[in-house]
Amino acid sequence: MPTAMLNTPLTDAELDELEAFMFSDAVSEDALDLVGTHGYFCALNISPVKISEKQWLQELFDGAPEYNTEKQKARIEDLLRRLYFSIGSDLYNDQDMLLPCEPTLELDEDDEQSPMTTWAQAFMEAVFLKEDEWFNHQAEEEVAELMLPIMIASELFEEEEFIKMRQDQKLCDEMCRSIPDLLVDLYLLFHAPADKK
Repeated sequence: MPTAMLNTPLTDAELDELEAFMFSDAVSEDALDLVGTHGYFCALNISPVKISEKQWLQELFDGAPEYNTEKQKARIEDLLRRLYFSIGSDLYNDQDMLLPCEPTLELDEDDEQSPMTTWAQAFMEAVFLKEDEWFNHQAEEEVAELMLPIMIASELFEEEEFIKMRQDQKLCDEMCRSIPDLLVDLYLLFHAPADKK
């Protein structure tokens, strides 16, 4: 597929098509949803070490989906590929990152978990694939500082200081609202030439 096509953002109809497949019986119950996929792809694009498309497809779907046809497989993988590359293009071009969910950890009555937490957990899943490379960086402290809002939002860390921060709704919402900007900062930290950092 031409690079220009890969960088073309998905339309609303294509996002709906992808989401419908991800919620279908063809996909493992433990697979990521569309919100999680966005977080996962953000981290994969930022990561100092790339993983193969074969691996991220495996991780994203928690195995291989039960596609009806090869045509369907090619279509879904094409949509995912375009989503992955369009997010990478936005980061590379210092574009405002739009999250696919409200930047809050506050729950609606019917929610077991906020979409923001789903996004952040998927982001961290991708980080854990290459954790040493993320945190054994020359700017390790800066990486940890930039990662803090995502780590808080993920609710994966049970240290006392994290729990205290999560109990402060106003602080959590401020942190969540900062995530789009810090994604670009993280990307530049790992990928920008030294004279542009």
